[in-house]
Amino acid sequence: MSSQSTGLRHWRQRFNALFQDHEIFIRTHGHVRFLRISAVWQKRVALIAGAVLLAWAAITLAVFVNQLLTADERAEVAQKQAAAAAAEQRIARYRDRVGEIAADLDERQKQLEQWQQDYFGNEALPAPAPAAEGAKADGAAATSLKTSAIDPRLPPEAQALARIEARQEAFSSRLLAAVNARAAKAESAVTKLGLDPRALVRDASSGRGGPLIPFQRRGGNAGALGTSFAALEGALFRMEVFERTLVAIPSGQPAHVLMLSSSYGYRSDPFTGAGAMHAGLDFPGPIGTPILAAAPGRVSFVGQKSGYGNVVEVDHGQGILTRYAHLSGFNAKVGDRVTAGQQIARMGSTGRSTGSHLHFEVRLNGVAVNPRRFLEAKADVLKVKDDARQRVGALASAGAR
Repeated sequence: MSSQSTGLRHWRQRFNALFQDHEIFIRTHGHVRFLRISAVWQKRVALIAGAVLLAWAAITLAVFVNQLLTADERAEVAQKQAAAAAAEQRIARYRDRVGEIAADLDERQKQLEQWQQDYFGNEALPAPAPAAEGAKADGAAATSLKTSAIDPRLPPEAQALARIEARQEAFSSRLLAAVNARAAKAESAVTKLGLDPRALVRDASSGRGGPLIPFQRRGGNAGALGTSFAALEGALFRMEVFERTLVAIPSGQPAHVLMLSSSYGYRSDPFTGAGAMHAGLDFPGPIGTPILAAAPGRVSFVGQKSGYGNVVEVDHGQGILTRYAHLSGFNAKVGDRVTAGQQIARMGSTGRSTGSHLHFEVRLNGVAVNPRRFLEAKADVLKVKDDARQRVGALASAGAR
């Protein structure tokens, strides 16, 4: 016989030796009974118990293996759920970002339209400069936009916003060009009147202020507004300074007289004969001759000043003030708003005066300047001033509404 058969028989004999027939004596109330447990029955019970134990072990092992397998699946599912939640958050942030950019563009569009309406009304803006690299003209906005400049990788809604922003930048460039052109004309006229444009802007800037409320461009810096849009505010400020200065310039005749009895500058004093500075122009005329405001403004003083006699002063804004002296009577009071050519007083000979005349002064930021350069302004300067007056007046009327 082979060794395998011998080994098997050996283990079978050992197994059978574990199970022997047994008799159990049971005494109950004086009676004895015998309970016989055969080896065969013991084997069957042992086999059943072993099978149950093996089944339990197999089930336990299967559960353990299943837990090991499903743990990876659960981890993968959790990872996918986390990724999905992160994607939903990114989508939500993207939608918020798109909404915020749309709101920014809407605010900027309103500001551009307001500036155009306030400063140009229905006046056509200059045509856009030729665009580089074959940009196409946008008929609706009359601007230039190179379609290929939009990143094709952007989502469709982002591309639409980018196109709107590009059109706005082109429109603001045109508006900036129009503002710069007007500012240049006004600056030239101011220069011809002997005023320093840089000093005017500097003096006007010194009077600005207010709490700091930064413009919060969502997800971008100030430069994201666009170069033309960012430059517009400064250009509009310069244009306003020059145009309002032109409007404030006293170029109207303060009295309907044809002669000057004394000019601005050094002269012989009519009382002492010594050299003295004369800070204005003298217009001789009959007592009671109407004295007229040389420019629109607000009456800031009515009364007497030493040496000047009866005086009316009109504040024209932009640091410009006119003084009318030696008056015989007043036709205006402090706080009155007057227009150019409106009667504010009557000629006389009060104060330090040798006869009936008007002493007319122009003061810039408190310093007397020669009025002649304003009264003798050339036609081209007066044309620019008249245009500025109409625009500033329209802007003031719009603000009042």
